[in-house]
Amino acid sequence: MGSSLWAGISGLNASAKQMDVIGNNIANVNTIGFRAGKVFFSDVLSQSLSGGASGSMQVGRGVAVEDIATQFGSGSFETTSNATDVAVDGDGFFMVNDALGATYFTRAGAFHMDNEGYLVDTNGYKVQGYCYDTATGALGSTIEDISLRNVQSAPSATTVFSVGVNLNSDTAAGDTFNATQTVYDSLGDKHTLNIAFRKTEGDGYWGIEATLDNAAVSSQSMHGVTFDSDGNLDDVYTATAIPTAAYDGSAGDGTYTVAVNTNKEGQLWKDAAGLILTRTGATTWGVTTPQGYTNATATADATHIYLDLDGAGGADITVTLADTWANNDTVSIDIDQSGTAATDLTLTIPALPNGATIGAANVIDWNLVGSDALSITGYASTSVIKSLSNDGYASGLLKSLSVESDGIISGFFTNGQTAEVGQICLADFDNPWGLKRMGSNLFAETVTSGAAIMNTPGASGLGELTANSLEMSNTDIATEFINMITAQKAYQASARVITTTDAMMSELMNIRR
Repeated sequence: MGSSLWAGISGLNASAKQMDVIGNNIANVNTIGFRAGKVFFSDVLSQSLSGGASGSMQVGRGVAVEDIATQFGSGSFETTSNATDVAVDGDGFFMVNDALGATYFTRAGAFHMDNEGYLVDTNGYKVQGYCYDTATGALGSTIEDISLRNVQSAPSATTVFSVGVNLNSDTAAGDTFNATQTVYDSLGDKHTLNIAFRKTEGDGYWGIEATLDNAAVSSQSMHGVTFDSDGNLDDVYTATAIPTAAYDGSAGDGTYTVAVNTNKEGQLWKDAAGLILTRTGATTWGVTTPQGYTNATATADATHIYLDLDGAGGADITVTLADTWANNDTVSIDIDQSGTAATDLTLTIPALPNGATIGAANVIDWNLVGSDALSITGYASTSVIKSLSNDGYASGLLKSLSVESDGIISGFFTNGQTAEVGQICLADFDNPWGLKRMGSNLFAETVTSGAAIMNTPGASGLGELTANSLEMSNTDIATEFINMITAQKAYQASARVITTTDAMMSELMNIRR
């Protein structure tokens, strides 16, 4: 009878311990990342009544709690509005370090940025992973505290641009349409790039004059475009003016040089042999052979002639006079225009005052006909900018974050750029049931669990991450209620064993009476 008394007591203790575990599971039903416990019982070594080595005539000595095992099955996911809330869909634990550098493991992915720029959990422990290396511009290779305090989007100089416009074919000769966009130098400073399309007297011919911050670019590979009869971009062209001879109407011995004013080659749209200017006064010259430039006009001072080919104002060609000139002396200029099938153009930018550069060594490409080029048309409709693009941008500050399934943390910056700024790593164990609970949703590595196996989410059997989500407790309320009833009944039954044994022992004591 003594054995039954002790067996009943062991039943009470075991059922009470089971209720402790059930109560803890239910109490943590809303704890993020909580892992429920489960009690495993074993019978106590039995006693053989026969005293032999056979398995017959054995009486049990009660029950013992063999193990309280953590259940690592996944819990349900709850959607949140915080981009740095993440849940592991599968195996693995987040790694977090306390202030002393000790590493803990958790399934609770409620993370946020602290005041020092570190990604931390609700305990203030720092999440482990790869950080952005400012020296290489890529993610590092050492697992460390994830810090975003020095993350900034570096500026990028504009190297290529494109312009999408329609240029009204009915535009009067000399009228200009401007397409202006902001471009960036290597320091992230903004500059204004303007492409002025000036209609020439030739059908379908438009000259191009590029300026940066209202200053003419140093050079252009081509200086004009042409459209076919359907208004589609056809050719690009450039031209030059060549001095031929000075015709002396008197006894003069005048000489001269000719220069096309910067970026004005687009107005030299037609070949012209012997474009003649005749001196009519000390500061007056007339265009006597326009050769297709029907609106050409000339103004002059004592030493220069300024030739406006379309008559819309502004000098296209400057003639510099030297030596002696008299009335009726003439200046002759040949215009040599050459065109080619439309192709991408280049602009050479003069040195910038801040020492920065644009493009490759201040040469910027105009994506005019590439597969991704914005289209330029010459239809008989209002001149309009359809779209503008370039690949440059200023520096930017971190504005928001997002986390990908592989743990990559992407930053969205104030300059409109997105870049990888970190990566969360996970750990797993050969025997996760050997981990030690540390409270606060944390586990610690033990000899039984084995060393942590660290890798990125989705690799080596680790689960992937789900952003804007938190994994809830894996406690199953229905199961816990059933276990609670079972534990209660077992406790009551064990108590009955004790009271019944006590009654039997009382009867034994009464035999003497």
